[in-house]
Amino acid sequence: MSALARYVKLLGKSVFGYDKTPTKLTSELIQEGLNITFTDAITEIDLSLINPQNTLVVYTPAIPKSNNILEFFTSEEYTVIKRAKLLGEVTKNTLCLAVAGTHGKTTTSAILGHLLAECNMPVTAFLGGIAENYNSNFISKGTEITVVEADEFDRSFLQLSPDIACITSMDADHLDIYGSAASLESSFKEFAQLVPKKENLFYKKGLPLEGQSVAIDETADFQAQNITIDNGSYLFDLKTPNELIEGLRFSLPGHHNLHNAITALGMAISAGTPTPSLPEALHSFKGVRRRFSYKIKRDDLVLIDDYAHHPTELNALFQAVSEMYPTEGKLIVFQPHLFSRTQDFADDFALSLAQFDEVLLLDIYPAREVPIEGVNSSWLCDKILTRHKKVISKEMLSESVQKSACKIKLLVGAGDIGAEVERITKYVQDEG
Repeated sequence: MSALARYVKLLGKSVFGYDKTPTKLTSELIQEGLNITFTDAITEIDLSLINPQNTLVVYTPAIPKSNNILEFFTSEEYTVIKRAKLLGEVTKNTLCLAVAGTHGKTTTSAILGHLLAECNMPVTAFLGGIAENYNSNFISKGTEITVVEADEFDRSFLQLSPDIACITSMDADHLDIYGSAASLESSFKEFAQLVPKKENLFYKKGLPLEGQSVAIDETADFQAQNITIDNGSYLFDLKTPNELIEGLRFSLPGHHNLHNAITALGMAISAGTPTPSLPEALHSFKGVRRRFSYKIKRDDLVLIDDYAHHPTELNALFQAVSEMYPTEGKLIVFQPHLFSRTQDFADDFALSLAQFDEVLLLDIYPAREVPIEGVNSSWLCDKILTRHKKVISKEMLSESVQKSACKIKLLVGAGDIGAEVERITKYVQDEG
């Protein structure tokens, strides 16, 4: 949403926004000249400056229908559309590269946008996270090509017209919207049908789709081979249907991230990116804020910030950190995201979290939801089969993280735990 706001501001429009909570991102937007309030009241908006003829109102499904500002504009004669519709309009007359999947969208689209930008392709990229290379979720190097995240929530991605697309995963999620895993899978297949040429659809090998398969160390159309680890980076060769690209280096840990990189490389090649430029471009990718982001990296202490909020993502995070630090103790601080997701995947969350040596659980972040009776962090904690676990308040978090004997400490979740990271990092550094 904020990337679209930056795009519209670039067009010379005035931009006003509402968000529930101040964050580092909202502070950056305010510094860039956007008008943002954190109070849900129409009195926060100067109505003398706007009217239904000169104002477009855009919202995301994260905003509840009971939101006062949204209710006002909906009840008046303003044009009110979802973010996905605006994204569809912006990308309609471009070569649209759309990244879909229940996991990996932000990292894959950030890698893809960076590859195209570094290879001097005329790209505008709208990202769901802050790319470290640009300190932004918006890349603007031209208007002929667009890179977008194709969000499955609320079937938003069906608003897009992708020329090239990928589906990184189709794990069950958003069951509050879809009702069943089968319904979610059906929606992804409907999205796949939007891609005009099957060879321009990239998918993780094993998914029930047609197009170009992507895999690590197993036969696929786009396949990573000869993988080794050197000083925390992957070294590998990429086999494509037409050539072998040797000597690629990629610095994000975890097989899931390597898979994201292969997918992005395939899409970039399909978009016409010159392959000799790709190795250097990939090597220069620095990552995405809150996706395995190192906050402290010392011989005696490693503190990592990550956005994982689904059992599959927690498993991928554990694989990545275990590959890099196989013998070290691992503490995870996890903030569950949504009551419905916690309820739907409670047993899977418990299994994923039990892999870590120590677990600290924050209260569930509600986002757009109201509480579900009996579904809380204490209930989830009881399901985790490990001795070193407890539910903790934010007030006690910094001290508990600092006192943990585990060398590897992870701060994980998609809620407002992100706003706690800097405070915890400072405390741990000062007390350490």
